[in-house]
Amino acid sequence: MKKVCLFIFLLVLSITTTAQSNKGLKITGTVYDENGDGIPYASVALYNSSDSSLVAGAATNPAGTFTIDAHSGKYYLAISFLSYRTKTMANITVTNKDVALGEIALQADAELLNEVVIEAEKSQMELKLDKRIFNVAKDMSNKGANAAEVLDNIPSVTVDVEGNVSLRGSENVRILIDGKPSGLTGISSTDALRQLQGDMVEKVEVITNPSARYDAEGEVGIINIVLKKEKRKGINGSIDVNAGYPDNYGGAFNLNIRRKAFNLFTSYGVRLRERPGSGKSYQQYFDADTTFSYDRTRTHTRGGFSNNMRLGTDLYLTDKTTLTFAGMYSISDGSNDAQLVYKDYNSLGQATQTVVRDEDEQEDKVNKELAINYRQTFEKEDQLLTIDFKYIDSEDLEASELIEVSDDATVPNLNQRTSNTENEERYLFQTDYTHPFGEEGMFEIGGKANLRTINNKYKVEELDNDAQWAILEGFNNDLEYIEDIYAAYVMAGTKTGNLSYQLGVRAEYSDVTTNLRATNQVNQRDYLNLFPSAHFSYEFKKDHFLQLSYSRRISRPRFWWLLPFVGFSDSRNLFGGNPNLNPEYTHSNEMGYLKQWEKGSLLSSFYYRYSTGVIDRIFTTDSTGASRIIPQNIGIRNAYGIEFSGSYEVKEWWNLSGSYNFFRQITDGEWEGTDYSADTYAWSTRVSSKWNFQRKFSLQTSFKYDSPRNSTQGRHRSSYNWDAGFGLDVLKGNGTITFSARDMLNTRKRRFAISGDNFYNESEFQWRSRQFTLSFNYRINQKKKAGNRGGNFEDFGE
Repeated sequence: MKKVCLFIFLLVLSITTTAQSNKGLKITGTVYDENGDGIPYASVALYNSSDSSLVAGAATNPAGTFTIDAHSGKYYLAISFLSYRTKTMANITVTNKDVALGEIALQADAELLNEVVIEAEKSQMELKLDKRIFNVAKDMSNKGANAAEVLDNIPSVTVDVEGNVSLRGSENVRILIDGKPSGLTGISSTDALRQLQGDMVEKVEVITNPSARYDAEGEVGIINIVLKKEKRKGINGSIDVNAGYPDNYGGAFNLNIRRKAFNLFTSYGVRLRERPGSGKSYQQYFDADTTFSYDRTRTHTRGGFSNNMRLGTDLYLTDKTTLTFAGMYSISDGSNDAQLVYKDYNSLGQATQTVVRDEDEQEDKVNKELAINYRQTFEKEDQLLTIDFKYIDSEDLEASELIEVSDDATVPNLNQRTSNTENEERYLFQTDYTHPFGEEGMFEIGGKANLRTINNKYKVEELDNDAQWAILEGFNNDLEYIEDIYAAYVMAGTKTGNLSYQLGVRAEYSDVTTNLRATNQVNQRDYLNLFPSAHFSYEFKKDHFLQLSYSRRISRPRFWWLLPFVGFSDSRNLFGGNPNLNPEYTHSNEMGYLKQWEKGSLLSSFYYRYSTGVIDRIFTTDSTGASRIIPQNIGIRNAYGIEFSGSYEVKEWWNLSGSYNFFRQITDGEWEGTDYSADTYAWSTRVSSKWNFQRKFSLQTSFKYDSPRNSTQGRHRSSYNWDAGFGLDVLKGNGTITFSARDMLNTRKRRFAISGDNFYNESEFQWRSRQFTLSFNYRINQKKKAGNRGGNFEDFGE
């Protein structure tokens, strides 16, 4: 089967690389402004040189490109656009082949510019047929933040205090960087996104019901983090520096150099942070013979030094062929310490002992990535061929020293140490081809191979009575995880009148092997699945639209859910993996309605998901009071909800935006004879207000709330947080000073209570305390644009 899928992949590649465009005599070119941006809808007129008669005309497309049919002869062109000087190009000769004029620059008319003020800024949110785009670079609350904190400001997205990302209440979401898997998100650490500086992020794409073009991984969809990369001609970029309390110091720069034959882009970010946090819990164990309980308090500081560097170039081999090379290098040196204090009580509530457990952890991470992209356009507009290759090499080394001391003289003190090494190597090959047909039709085909190997070595050692380090029984293993996924898809869509639709199907062959070397447990699985998708959009008028979509999804077990153990800092609460987990499958349905007004927009979405093989983390306790969390396939789940996202321009200087998500989730589950069913109603909301004064001073504040919700074993309590920030433009608009405060009320905590036949546990945990940050941004050859800063929706039907 693997050979068959590989053959299909190579076949798709050979088909796409031989795609041919229609031949004919054409004059082509691309019209740019002084910044190197394409000028859309510029007028291009072709005249006969002999008598100056008009032969043909055209308007440039949104990218500034035009195509004019012509017979053999001699011509001249006149190109014009509002507020630009008309440009004439003489001596154009058409013989027996097409004429490519390349890039044509228009100069702004100084007199007209004195009279015309163009106010435009990219909307905070844009809406496409199958995704929502959030332009986060200008959001003041993101200044000095990391990528995880940027995601937490996105409607529908929640990042809990431990760094787990969820979309519409589900953690089964696929996270990509620049449209591809990344070593920053691929290994087990939920802290990975915290190593990526938010100043390097340009926008976030949320795809709640992906088409067949995208990977089928992720129950609720895909979150794609797009890093900054300028496209203007010349030299431009930005520099960011920030300082905050608690300790949060960093800086980043993005630089772009564009010439006619190439585009060079680079970015670098560095950060030094310390994040204090705390937590507490109460747990009671009871059975027919005994009852006891303990209180646990935790204080910790997580931080360290991290660097991210990105370097790449676009080579314009011809006016239709681009070859891109890009690399990313990330390294961090983490230093984490924690103290846990346990207070034990007997059945009468009397204190029996106090145990103090101290951990000192060093965590080193290195991530290296190389990406190559080939992009070929053709004479026919929107005809496109892309070929991608990506290589990822990541290493994560964690080493901890732990000392546990009891005030009960009969209980021995413990001196322990842990070592956990994770290495990932990944190869990705992908090709996509799009071919337009008719007036509005588009056909797409593509293939992909994603080959991934992870090696994880884990052990816990304890100092014995002879002062020798001995491996703790049951806490030593060496896992090899091999995941090879081959995919091919075909998709077609068109527009008929007011109706747009897109239909597709994706085939994915998965070959997954886990090998626990120390215990010689090998588990090999392979399966072939089809994932259809359908998207429909109907435009009633220019101001409101209706969208319907369906897709089938898969959620493969996360790598760290297959490990025997992850972490030993809390010896009374252990996470145990399950190498026998099966994937979840989900049917996802969504209906969206967009209404636009002159000063506002409202997007309403109703969604329904049906999942089988649902994976849930089961909390169990043994007779010593030690707890273990083990993921299991428990049954089926129905989830449905309604979501609203909108914005309103109260005044030219005041914009309101917000989102609201209400859902019901019904789980019907069972494991080892115990019922794990749950029925919960929950909602979340985020409201943001932004004021702009005199085009120099701006103020922004946002509030987010997540309601309580039931789980299969208990209840998650509510959480909320309030963020604010203000910015001041300086240095004639080239710089901005921003002050931001995240979680000003210090309330962003995870609180829950769970229970079973023999235990009750309630906990509260705060990963980090409130944060204040002062930032300075300087733009190089990029004047800050004034104008609408609202959240209008654009390009719904594309």
